Amino acid sequence: MNKFSDTQDESVIELYNAISHLESSEEVDVFLEDLLTINEIQSIAQRFHVALLLSDGIKYTEIEKRTGASTATISRVKKCLIYGSGYKKIIDKTRKESKV
Repeated sequence: MNKFSDTQDESVIELYNAISHLESSEEVDVFLEDLLTINEIQSIAQRFHVALLLSDGIKYTEIEKRTGASTATISRVKKCLIYGSGYKKIIDKTRKESKV
């Protein structure tokens, strides 16, 4: 489960369920365009790009230059890479798929 399950926040559970039913990049695209603002999508994309660069061993200063992300954002993403599993799982999956 996820950290929101304990709170029984029905709206969060509904969102997670909806996301789990997306079957293609086109479906993800149209859903996110309706759900989020352009700035929110760009912010999420930036964090994911930071995660990719960190997983490649790129240093903070280089990541700042390449992405414009703050050191606070880079640090937060780094903590998620170390202590979490979400970024790692999706990075591994996407990298395996791109090699096939």
